[in-house]
Amino acid sequence: MEILVFGSLNIDHDYHMNHICMPKETTFADEYTVVAGGKGLNASIALARSSVHVYLAGNIGNDAALLEKVLAENGVDMTYLNHVDEPNGHAVIQIDEKGENAIFIYGGSNQSIREEYIDEVLSHFHKGDLIILQNEINNNAKVIEKAHEKGLTVMLNPSPVNDLLFTYPLDKVDYFFINEVEGAALTGKTEFKEILAEFLVKYPKARLIMTVGAEGAYYQDNQKQLFQPAFKVNAIDTVGAGDTFMGYFSYGLSQGYDEAECLKLAAKAASITVTRKGAADSIPTLKEVQEQ
Repeated sequence: MEILVFGSLNIDHDYHMNHICMPKETTFADEYTVVAGGKGLNASIALARSSVHVYLAGNIGNDAALLEKVLAENGVDMTYLNHVDEPNGHAVIQIDEKGENAIFIYGGSNQSIREEYIDEVLSHFHKGDLIILQNEINNNAKVIEKAHEKGLTVMLNPSPVNDLLFTYPLDKVDYFFINEVEGAALTGKTEFKEILAEFLVKYPKARLIMTVGAEGAYYQDNQKQLFQPAFKVNAIDTVGAGDTFMGYFSYGLSQGYDEAECLKLAAKAASITVTRKGAADSIPTLKEVQEQ
């Protein structure tokens, strides 16, 4: 089984704040750092640190030496990265004293994925391989459609939620990774149990993994529902936690773990991530997770 992450690479500008800045408010940041991020890059590093071979596909801009350095240091296979002559995608992230965040993203290079590039990348993958997607690149509908046609297992984190998301062939997604906000947008429900129930109606063939913050995470398919409580830690920065969770859950699947084992492993990994600052830099190794 090969594992392909097809997604975004961002340069993250992190501002640690006393509180998230409100409309019309001007305030000071206590700390500022520039780090590697983007949901695609984060997920690929989580998989690489879990010890599996992972390919990352996506556009990388002309100002992204930092990103290539981080990927190389972590052993992510960059064979299918596409270099484009335009500014790289970046994110501006506010992080408050409790570790919660507010983010806005400039798409940049992540928004110029071409269909012929998708065809070229997917020509190297086959039935049964895993493809991991998020919603920070353009042409996701084409990626989903073509991956499904080839028999790849399609795993999607539909974040950030936007109008374009609802034009995707979501019935061809095998695994959804969502939080409560994304769950509410996809189902029109707000309570955890209602989201789970409605998701089963809308996407009866899909497997759902829903993280619910400090409460934990659910797994659901048309046969069963599981719950994994969160591991209690002192969270200082939640950026990258969802990507870590998705990466480690996918690692578990690739190793033949059952869903309960995958949930526990992913929850452990994410619990370590939130105790560290940064996105990619905060992701733990498999050894660290096993020792948790």
